[in-house]
Amino acid sequence: MTELFLCFFALLAGFLDSIVGGGDLIQTPALLILLPKFEVATLFGTNKLVSITGTSVAAVQFSRRVKLDLGVTIPAAVAAFAASMAGARLVTLVDSNVLRPVVLVFMILVALYSAWRPDLGNVHAPKLTGRKMTLFAIATGLGLGFYDGFFGPGTGTFLVFAFVTLFGFDFLSASASAKIVNVGTNLAALILFASTRHVLYLVAFPMMACNMTGAILGSRFAILRGNTIVRKIFLWVVTLVILRYAWDIFHH
Repeated sequence: MTELFLCFFALLAGFLDSIVGGGDLIQTPALLILLPKFEVATLFGTNKLVSITGTSVAAVQFSRRVKLDLGVTIPAAVAAFAASMAGARLVTLVDSNVLRPVVLVFMILVALYSAWRPDLGNVHAPKLTGRKMTLFAIATGLGLGFYDGFFGPGTGTFLVFAFVTLFGFDFLSASASAKIVNVGTNLAALILFASTRHVLYLVAFPMMACNMTGAILGSRFAILRGNTIVRKIFLWVVTLVILRYAWDIFHH
């Protein structure tokens, strides 16, 4: 029964994550609640293995149907990979929970700004070119890659917002680019977790299949429905992240 519940939550997480990120809001708590006897690091490692499969499949789905700006996406992904590994190493030295109040404030600002700008992300109109674009892409990858390795939750959503606001992408293109970058951050963290034997492979394999299925369904849904539905789901996910973080902070 536990395996069935985990697979269901993996399917749901893959669907949501492929559209605007936020899959960790579903999958990580499911692992922590349903497998309480295992170390948190082991469950995080398992989550990364499951997540990277769904994110990779979603990235492929988007790349076939949405034109990617590789001049932004590739530098951001490479920088994010390196920064994520650095962040994951730092986690052993500093309590990552100190970031919760900071993330909560940023998420509230993201929600308010997105709601205040109803036209945000409706039109794909890249703002940056040349060297400036590359530098901004690297800075975005370094910042959010480090955050994903050090703390993690909400990275995909932050990436979508960054591509929309900084680079002028529409929500669909931003989500596609975010998937590529997120593959890099997940891979870096997974390498560290796997090298320290913090992955439950027998638990992860069936969840991977379900997560990939959800990712395929979610990415196709986003592509068919377009920017409007992606923006609405983005706002819902940001709201859920805010409520989750607020609960964690005030509950503890």
